[in-house]
Amino acid sequence: MTQHVEVRLASSVGSQSAAAWDALTDGGNPFVSHAFLSALEDSGSVGGHSGWQPAPLLIDGPGGQLAAALPAYIKAHSQGEYVFDHSWADAWHRAGGRYYPKLQIAVPFTPATGPRILARDPALARPLLRAAQQLCAAQGLSSAHATFIEPDQLPLFEAAGWLIRSDIQFHWQNQGYACFDDFLAALSSAKRKNLRKERAAAQDGIEIRTLTGADIRAEHWDAFWHFYQDTGARKWGQPYLTREAFTLLGERMAERILLVLAYSDGTPFAGALNFIGGDALYGRYWGALADKPFLHFELCYYQAIDAAIAMGLKRVEAGAQGGHKLARGYAPVQTWSAHYIVHEGFRQAIADFLTRERAGIAQDQLYLGQRTPFRKV
Repeated sequence: MTQHVEVRLASSVGSQSAAAWDALTDGGNPFVSHAFLSALEDSGSVGGHSGWQPAPLLIDGPGGQLAAALPAYIKAHSQGEYVFDHSWADAWHRAGGRYYPKLQIAVPFTPATGPRILARDPALARPLLRAAQQLCAAQGLSSAHATFIEPDQLPLFEAAGWLIRSDIQFHWQNQGYACFDDFLAALSSAKRKNLRKERAAAQDGIEIRTLTGADIRAEHWDAFWHFYQDTGARKWGQPYLTREAFTLLGERMAERILLVLAYSDGTPFAGALNFIGGDALYGRYWGALADKPFLHFELCYYQAIDAAIAMGLKRVEAGAQGGHKLARGYAPVQTWSAHYIVHEGFRQAIADFLTRERAGIAQDQLYLGQRTPFRKV
């Protein structure tokens, strides 16, 4: 007989012990860490009027020690997710339904693959997902969505009857390169020349500094905040993260941050923010106060490759979208999400849509994979 497991709804990740929360992970993914998620809460980037209300679902083990968790949020909109369901919301509203609020099992504002079920025992996945479905029913939520799921966890969602969706990102893979020139040697001659020209143009007349740990000081965050604000205002209307978020991230996990800054005449004018994982470097934000040809590629892609090689990391994940990454050596990979739709008829309509969409995504990945800049063997 299956033992009864009680799942509780907490008010925040920060209300839990950092040691107990982090013990549920292998420490490889920086975004599901207590430091990252609690910094979003404590800085006001989530909670309040952000439309992201923390709602982690937790299971306590013997002695009250945390045994499993879902990092979850009740959402009033679909912003900051990078798995787009606006058309689903529109269709449900036109049919007379109410799509929001919904439940989002994710890391806010972070299109990076990672574990979404945090548990020492995989058997605890089923009661956690069942509790997510029950929360939808109890609070009148239309649906639950787990985005950027680690592929190893997909079967857990499939076993619970959730619908599976795929998309494409572009990742750089380290094939044992000792330096950037080793990577360039793997490219076709024309592409190799183009990348060298881009790097030379981007670096001309400026200084690039990479900072991590205690080397990142308040003045660096002040500068980066201006870059981030400019990009955020143009992309999303307003930045997702508050200024305080960068201070807290710097205080709580500076050793897992790589900040790349470009200087002109001793003054920083552009930058890119990366997070260091167990086997990957994750590019997250970038911004510039002045235009310079190819600077975006240099700070976000080429500097990240340099850093990943130096640190012996297996790959660079440069965030969502961006077909222009293909020519810079970033190859297409599939990403995955899972979706629980409360209304049976609506669920069937989305299932039909996802069947067609997955076929298109697979064709796109095949097409893009044939157009990487690497030498053909």
